[in-house]
Amino acid sequence: MQDTELFLGIQVRPDYEGQIDEALLHRAVMAALRQDPPDSAVELALVITGDDEIAELNRAYRGVAGPTDVLSFGAGPNAFTPPGEPTYLGDIIISYPRCVEQAQQIGHPTSREICLLTIHGVLHLLGYDHATEEEQREMWALQDQALASILPGPSA
Repeated sequence: MQDTELFLGIQVRPDYEGQIDEALLHRAVMAALRQDPPDSAVELALVITGDDEIAELNRAYRGVAGPTDVLSFGAGPNAFTPPGEPTYLGDIIISYPRCVEQAQQIGHPTSREICLLTIHGVLHLLGYDHATEEEQREMWALQDQALASILPGPSA
């Protein structure tokens, strides 16, 4: 199977520069895309930020107070893609402080947690959800497969 052509924009807030392995994030996005390969080239944005920014987005778009670990904003089924251009899937926002804290709580490296959050965000952009037990089982299985393909070891 040939990999999907990916146009990935990664933006890391200055506080976290030097702590993020962008090549690893690219591999995590590709691993997620391999779980349900799109029909054409895709584009997405990945932003690594802090708690304040993600808390504001969480409040504004989900009506939930406080920070969260990852948010996905899909482009939606009616998004226009000009002929010959990659399909824009959307944006993924990750709180690096939440990522570090969760990795410490679980007892695995921060690199594993940021890959998991990236994969989770991409799967949301591909239309997966975890609102029901059945959806969660399916999404978690895809996450585990994607994560294992780039970081062998115990599941998160």
